[in-house]
Amino acid sequence: MSDEQTPETEGAEVADELDSVTGTPVQETGQESSAEDGQVESGTAPDFDAVAELTSDLQRLQAEFANYRKRVERDRELVREQVIAGTLSELLPVLDDIGRAREHGDLEGAFKSVGEALESTVNRLGLKAFGVDGDAFDPTRHEAISHDLSEDVETATCAKVFQPGYEFVGRIVRPAIVSVVEPSAPSSPTN
Repeated sequence: MSDEQTPETEGAEVADELDSVTGTPVQETGQESSAEDGQVESGTAPDFDAVAELTSDLQRLQAEFANYRKRVERDRELVREQVIAGTLSELLPVLDDIGRAREHGDLEGAFKSVGEALESTVNRLGLKAFGVDGDAFDPTRHEAISHDLSEDVETATCAKVFQPGYEFVGRIVRPAIVSVVEPSAPSSPTN
């Protein structure tokens, strides 16, 4: 009867197999469990208050990290814009020279292609020129160097633009230098 297994030996073999798979000892049948009447031994069950506290800490850390990442990206973009604006402001005299050469008809040949390439590059980077004759005068965008009165205009107007202004990402890099014409005051009736 050695080939037949009794229930006791069969249970012991199953317990040994589980013990070898899980690495934890399995209680043999017939022994009393330390958890009686549904009570769990302290230390074996997770403390739900600690789990909730750790979950809350983890959520707070995740939110702090997300805010940090957004702040770093925002700061990186601001620094990038400042560097580009600084570089573009150094190129403004060159752009002025190209504009004067175009006005005088000297922008020809290879110099013309270089000038146009430079202008298209700074436009692609976001530099926008403003200020043409006839624009409404805006003291936040224009710098007036002369002032005249005329009955031909209804509001303050840029009569002549001596140097164009430039803006980058909505900020004025350089105001336009202009002469301003304002409407003359209506003569008061005399009695």
